[in-house]
Amino acid sequence: MSNNGTSKLKLLYLRQILEDETDADHGLTMPQLIARLEDYGVEAERKSIYRDLDTLREFGLDIRTLPRRPVQYAMVRQGFTLPELKLLADCVESSKFLTKHQTNMLITNLKLLASDHEREQLDRRIHVTGRIRSKNKSAFLSIDTIHEAKRLRRKVSFRYFRLGADGQRHLTHGGRPHVVTPVAVAYDEGFYYLTAWNDQHDSMTEFRIDRMDNVCVTDQRATANDAISGFAFDKSAPAYFGRFGGEVAHVALEMPADRAEIVLDRFGEDVPFDLRDDGTAQAHVSVHVSPQFFGWVAGLNGVVTLVGPARIVEEYRSYLAHLLEG
Repeated sequence: MSNNGTSKLKLLYLRQILEDETDADHGLTMPQLIARLEDYGVEAERKSIYRDLDTLREFGLDIRTLPRRPVQYAMVRQGFTLPELKLLADCVESSKFLTKHQTNMLITNLKLLASDHEREQLDRRIHVTGRIRSKNKSAFLSIDTIHEAKRLRRKVSFRYFRLGADGQRHLTHGGRPHVVTPVAVAYDEGFYYLTAWNDQHDSMTEFRIDRMDNVCVTDQRATANDAISGFAFDKSAPAYFGRFGGEVAHVALEMPADRAEIVLDRFGEDVPFDLRDDGTAQAHVSVHVSPQFFGWVAGLNGVVTLVGPARIVEEYRSYLAHLLEG
């Protein structure tokens, strides 16, 4: 290879070394830079590396000289800071909407934005236990399809399913595709939701996106009306009971078997059910017993009832009696 070619490679290798191994808190000395370049088969002298560092600065990279003994050189990124990367990694790791494979891919890409030293900190930071994972691989792409339909002002078509107490998917609408006008997408409690205008019902309908399958943009023009143009999310919605502390107890909840999804959505798809001959199902879950939990049960208007243990049922009755007295 010509000297000119070697010089260009040296500059590129030097940039890569600084990107991978240095940051605002970690630098490399001149002997270390020379040794790293030798690992790539490039011999370099101090003077040439000084010129290369100046060239990288002229190019716009933030190459700093750290005042240490011996002096160190480092590249400081202008992109995400380490705390920002930690936050993004935590958000990805804790998302119930993503599959395990999608989570791993996103975390890997986030790590590419960090130095070697920062990647180690991300590894220590991003472990989250007890998460509930989506099993719908296509959900990750469905959001893009929905936004594309909105941009083109077209309707979307998809099949929609619910999970039953048997753990299987059960298609709604007789298995026929839903065709609706996409209005807005929201993210709440780890899941994405589509708010759409349904011409058949002449009203807004909400769908959980990871329950949607075969999502595609249709040739039908989107419906336009005042309800759609004036739509806005209610930002005053109360927090769910799971955010509040309280005594941890194992409770039994009973509901019609075809309404098991209410419990599955709240506690995850691995909840054990006892199926009864009368068409009901009983779920066993661990909860933080609190007024917020009792309020969640009461708000279901008898569709889901608390049936055990007796002590917690009595506390629930006292809670209801207190509400009536108030």
